[in-house]
Amino acid sequence: MDSSYFTEKLLRWYPHNRRDLPWRDTRDPYIIWLSEIILQQTRVAQGLPYFYEFVNKFPNLAQLAAAPESEILRSWQGLGYYSRARNLHACAREIVHQRNGKFPDRYKDLLTLKGVGPYTAAAIASFAFREPVAVVDGNVYRVLSRYFGISTDIGSHAGKKEFESLANQLIPKSNPDEYNQAIMEFGALQCVPTNPDCLNCPLHPDCFASKRELVHNLPVKEKKTKVRPRYFVYHYIHAAGHIVVRKRAAKDIWQGLVDFPLEEFSTKEAIFSPKPENLSAFRELASLGPVFETHVEKPWRHILSHQRIFASFVEIKLKAAQKSQLEKWATENGYTLTDEQGLEEMGKPKLIVRYLNQKK
Repeated sequence: MDSSYFTEKLLRWYPHNRRDLPWRDTRDPYIIWLSEIILQQTRVAQGLPYFYEFVNKFPNLAQLAAAPESEILRSWQGLGYYSRARNLHACAREIVHQRNGKFPDRYKDLLTLKGVGPYTAAAIASFAFREPVAVVDGNVYRVLSRYFGISTDIGSHAGKKEFESLANQLIPKSNPDEYNQAIMEFGALQCVPTNPDCLNCPLHPDCFASKRELVHNLPVKEKKTKVRPRYFVYHYIHAAGHIVVRKRAAKDIWQGLVDFPLEEFSTKEAIFSPKPENLSAFRELASLGPVFETHVEKPWRHILSHQRIFASFVEIKLKAAQKSQLEKWATENGYTLTDEQGLEEMGKPKLIVRYLNQKK
């Protein structure tokens, strides 16, 4: 099969079908890096508002590096995969403080940056510095596997090597940036995961999968992600307009974000209409005579890549005069008190944001 034909067709298709996105038509590595980190595991429609917010709030690398981590996490709130935000911040600080504020201009050097893997390094290297190194993401896997008829598991080490090798054979040295944009855009708009419009595809005449009716069988990904259920009861504890919050620790989901005191249970049944006597926080505060309310009969559900969170929220309200006693209890348990404005400015998991919005 003529690989030059494949490359030519993509390059002809791209100028007439490309989306007008703000990180295109620039060679600024900061803008390209920022967009690529935001768009990891994220659809363009969802990521676009975050991109604009970050560019407006942190227009250059130095300002991003100088910002406190809490501000970065607050701006990232709702986007998920928060390790990306922490790595983004760490990478910005490394470049500013250890590399004189300049991005490496070669693929192999970009790989040494915090949070920058092969895909992101290839994107920066090709788009900013026109180095002929291929990007390989989900869109590229799909296009190559279908057109060339590759059934190697894309989740396997062998599969990743095979696709990476083919992608780098196809990329033209004269315009690697445009080719990389073209194949990713083709996968996003034309060769989509389900029900692609094959009859109106410029690659249709020579596409292996289309000719053999294998479009829905490719690419192959055999290993499924195991999803673990978790069962939370959150305590919304407050007095005199101040709420008890906690900062989530390392080695668990939502590291560095703020949520409420919680108890985790081993079964789903334990979080349906939780009772005061079953919750340690209520028992500990019982001498203060709190008012206890369960706001939801059916637990909230929040889906992550490897975890499925089921959560109930209970409200524990104390009198204004008991605020100092509540603050003492919070401090002893590693929590803090904040007012509503302070809570609004903190970075929070989307699940907590949904609950707070429902309370308004």
